Amino acid sequence: MPATEWTGRADLAALVDALGAGEVRWVGGCVRDALIGCASHDIDAATRHRPERVIDLCREAGIRTVPTGIDHGTVTAILPQGNVEVTTLRCDVATDGRHAEIAFADDWRDDAARRDFTINALYAHPATLEISDYFGGLEDLDARRVRFIGDARTRIREDHLRILRYFRFATRFAAEWDEEASEACRELAPSLKGLSRERVGWELLNLLGLPAPAPTIARMRDLGVLQQVLPECGRSEVAQLERLVAAETAHYITPDALRRLAAMLPAVPALAETVAARLRLSRSQRDRLACAAARRPDDGGNARALAYREGSACATDRLLLTGGDPGPLNGWEIPVLPLKGGEIVERGVGKGPEVARMLRAIEQRWIAEGFPDRPRVEALLDEALAAR
Repeated sequence: MPATEWTGRADLAALVDALGAGEVRWVGGCVRDALIGCASHDIDAATRHRPERVIDLCREAGIRTVPTGIDHGTVTAILPQGNVEVTTLRCDVATDGRHAEIAFADDWRDDAARRDFTINALYAHPATLEISDYFGGLEDLDARRVRFIGDARTRIREDHLRILRYFRFATRFAAEWDEEASEACRELAPSLKGLSRERVGWELLNLLGLPAPAPTIARMRDLGVLQQVLPECGRSEVAQLERLVAAETAHYITPDALRRLAAMLPAVPALAETVAARLRLSRSQRDRLACAAARRPDDGGNARALAYREGSACATDRLLLTGGDPGPLNGWEIPVLPLKGGEIVERGVGKGPEVARMLRAIEQRWIAEGFPDRPRVEALLDEALAAR
């Protein structure tokens, strides 16, 4: 494996010294990404030490740990330049598609055999950076191929979420679809209904956050996979996603997974709320999805007025989804109306509904005129008072 910025970290060297170079390997995504020249944000390590021993060794070396998943062998080492999950070698004893009963192992190959794809089962020695590849992951990485370890159906039956993971990893790394994997995903797609909605939502949003997810979404629908997790997305919504991705590119807008999810739904706010609840999205995510679903063909008439009413994020979503131009929002900060109700009262209007009505009327004119400054607002107030 080539040396990277993270392989030279002093805090990682200290962790390796604490655990012993012969007892720990870098594993998974950080190794895979280093081999193809991509930056890694999460560093994972595998070790033959049992989790309690990892904690003791780190304590002796002055490294704080958190038992984040100790029942499954995972301890998080708290390091200055970024935490590292250290997981004891494992093998599966029993699986039901959602949970796995594991046993600790001593053989690196046993640990590799329980992983999902060959490109994720690569181990690097921390001292030499020599790669241990038990299932042809290096060859698959060179060929831009995403392939299950062993029989695809068996691996999916162990963890049904691997169906969605296959499409996410294939979107990111594969040059073409693996037919065995695709057929297994098609056959076992109904098993997705048994998964927790949080896990489904997380995988779906991570897929949609990739640069070009539309062809994958189309294939998932053709295989009957998408219908299991997002039945609201028909062929017209898939086409809408394709148009949105093109619009983001054309306007140099950063891709956004939630906006893309909105494209995959009909423009019905109540339906968007239902989907957001089903996927266990946060309250702010639900609100934004519903706001995007309230889009109308005339949203592009005044981009800044739309942003003033709905917020910049929702306005950008709706403009891109309806073919509008989000350009007027670039670098523009939503202003605050430079007028308070108390100022209207000071001008002789009694407190009550009339103040609110007058304030709303002035605000509407202020928006229509392009948010002019304070002197113009004062003139609008004078006009409103004179008319009264």
